[in-house]
Amino acid sequence: MLLRIFGGIFAYGCLAAFLCLILAQLYRWFRDGEWTHIGINDGLHSLLTACCVREGDTGGLAAMVHWLEAPMDWLGLHKILEVVPASIGLFLLSMLGNFLFIRGGDLLAAEDGKD
Repeated sequence: MLLRIFGGIFAYGCLAAFLCLILAQLYRWFRDGEWTHIGINDGLHSLLTACCVREGDTGGLAAMVHWLEAPMDWLGLHKILEVVPASIGLFLLSMLGNFLFIRGGDLLAAEDGKD
């Protein structure tokens, strides 16, 4: 039951974020005439600095923010995160959440069938 609830919230939250991102990009495109590329790198950086990491913090998340700004290693992964649009990442996360939602329902149905 918990897996189904978590999967549904995660799936629809990521889908809503995907749609908001696409709509913001479309708005900028209609207003300015240029498509604004927002990569996974930009999205992760914005998310981490908005919610979790402040200036002068140390730790794993702060190290990730520093890596997103100026990578010293894993340069290929950093390049992929720059190139792949954040909207695709959000859509894939939405599909993963939907899988958890459906799988949770299947597990509940199988549990009810055993009784």
